[in-house]
Amino acid sequence: MENQEFKKMLKLRAFNLARAIMRLADKFPSKRSAWVIADQLLRSATSIGANIIEAQAASSKRDFVNFLNHALKSGNETKFWLALSKDLDSKLIADIEYLLKETDELTKILGSSISTLKGKNKL
Repeated sequence: MENQEFKKMLKLRAFNLARAIMRLADKFPSKRSAWVIADQLLRSATSIGANIIEAQAASSKRDFVNFLNHALKSGNETKFWLALSKDLDSKLIADIEYLLKETDELTKILGSSISTLKGKNKL
């Protein structure tokens, strides 16, 4: 896969993940615990793509890696909130499992990219 194609794929996957999590959060029950989890989940999930976009507009390689690190941290946080959200409604577990898998794949891609960049650039 070419670099431009890879960047486009990464942005699209992060964007689609955020959209799917928005749809999931709208299905959460109307109770205080669900509101808190939904809020945190939406913040962390949307932050993944936002930081990937920022990375691609970075002014330096160090800045680029820094934004990818923020995206990775948001991905890890998203996995936490998704796992916790399984307790909100058992009917949503299959959807949550799918989103956990996609988030895990994105974090692995980000982690691998960061490792490669740090190895090449000694950042």
